[in-house]
Amino acid sequence: MSQKIEKLSRISVPALDSILGKPFKVLDDGFIRVIDYMGSDEAIVQAARVSYGKGTKKVQEDRGLIRYLLRHKHTTPFEMCEIKLHVRVPMDTWRQWIRHRTANVNEYSTRYSIAIDSMQKTKEDAWRLQSSSNRQGSSGFFEKEIGKIFSNQEKELQDLAYKVYIERIEKGMAREQARKDLPLCTYTEAYWKIDLHNLLHFLALRMDFHAQWEIREYAKTIGEQIVSKWCPLAWEAFLDYTFHGSSLSRIEQEILMLIHSKNPNLATEKLQELGLLTKENETWKKSRELLEMEEKFTAWKIPIPWIDQIT
Repeated sequence: MSQKIEKLSRISVPALDSILGKPFKVLDDGFIRVIDYMGSDEAIVQAARVSYGKGTKKVQEDRGLIRYLLRHKHTTPFEMCEIKLHVRVPMDTWRQWIRHRTANVNEYSTRYSIAIDSMQKTKEDAWRLQSSSNRQGSSGFFEKEIGKIFSNQEKELQDLAYKVYIERIEKGMAREQARKDLPLCTYTEAYWKIDLHNLLHFLALRMDFHAQWEIREYAKTIGEQIVSKWCPLAWEAFLDYTFHGSSLSRIEQEILMLIHSKNPNLATEKLQELGLLTKENETWKKSRELLEMEEKFTAWKIPIPWIDQIT
């Protein structure tokens, strides 16, 4: 006798359904909107308890399971959820975005269509200075008076670039060649479909304050405006264990134990032994790994004995 199979209905999330197709503005002329999705917190639980057929009816039990899965890096159940977004983003930001190769992408083609008549503009007080400690980062801003000069130059450059592009198109130049001198601030659009596991990894990297401000704005919008509504239990666990959480390397654990030993100065000696703290010509130098360790310890209000020893 064959077993009767229960008919299942598609999982829906009313909070996400209410914003389907709604564009969330990002930067001056960018946006993100949800086109479609599959799964929810319930789908994560269902995948983890596949023999049940469904998740439990007790939210606290589902919450506990989701938190356990994320805490212990059991990622497969999170891959059961997928979302498709429509994004409008400057090309230079898109270059960073597309490095995440775990999504399905279809981008607006300027070989087939006319380039979008929009370029990201920078406010007078938003021009950033190069960081002295991080080659790929920024730190602080130019004075507004200098920023005004940069913004005026930007407008002139953008207007000229698009004018030349349109003149080429009107004279019959192939679109694939006419586009070659458009600046990277030109907006592009794409459909971007990704599962929740890989989306959370994207958000962990791109919401971080070390990420470039522009892509951070997109990541924050995806997380705070979309994922929080789609999978609120998974989002909460992600914030607790991944985004606001922190891990300790073997070396950090060893240094931490030495700091709390009877002789905390041993921590300094260990750092020198490991090559994380060196002295050249009477000048102390810290490795990037040590600087990151100090950042963690400072946030946790853990005393750092070598600070006094080397100053």
